[in-house]
Amino acid sequence: MSARFEELDWRTTPMGEISLRRRRDPVSGEDVHEVKLGDEFLMSSLFTAGEIALTRLGLAELPDVELDVVVGGLGLGYTARAALDDPRVRDLIVVDALGEVIDWHRRGLVPLGAGLAGDPRCRLVQGDFFALAGEARGFDPREPGRRFHAILLDVDHSPRHVLHPSHAALYRPAGLRALADRLRPGGVFALWSNDPPDLEFGAVLGEVFADSAAHVVDFDNPLQGGTATNTVYVARTPEEPAS
Repeated sequence: MSARFEELDWRTTPMGEISLRRRRDPVSGEDVHEVKLGDEFLMSSLFTAGEIALTRLGLAELPDVELDVVVGGLGLGYTARAALDDPRVRDLIVVDALGEVIDWHRRGLVPLGAGLAGDPRCRLVQGDFFALAGEARGFDPREPGRRFHAILLDVDHSPRHVLHPSHAALYRPAGLRALADRLRPGGVFALWSNDPPDLEFGAVLGEVFADSAAHVVDFDNPLQGGTATNTVYVARTPEEPAS
């Protein structure tokens, strides 16, 4: 049995002090992994329904073909794991700004790490997702300008509550248009948010994409003794015109 609490890693990063912790849940007796940035909780393995729904809702919009996918934000790996569990996914690039987080996975410090790092379909790429989204070279360092069937983003708390001021531009029309250029015709952009559906942001998605929707994801919250919700936005680029 593991210790009741253990700090597995602590690093100073350009975004602040980041730490990976493991604690034993007193109710279930299972290990819970948590990531903190400074004093702020970023993610917990206790709450993964939203991250998994991000992948499932996004990929559900796509046809039954081999898929090339980008995930922005590695975290504890649940969004990426859900993508690899979809048999259509042939290639997955996971972009994270922090090499420290990628290192946790490669060293097996998080439960899903070894499986992600060892899957030949999956590449863990250190980079600024928000900067790469606006650059012509895009997300694949091996193939500049490459386009994808889906881009799944789980970094900020919401379009209004970002982890760094430089992220805010992505959620405006110009930023979303640049990101849409990284998608194939009929491709999907899906975004996780901790806030309720935002009508103003939904209008921006509608301005840029051919169609979009906000899905509310309910899940149990044992810490608060009730149900919590996340929002997953799903938007599609126009289909390629028939010749």
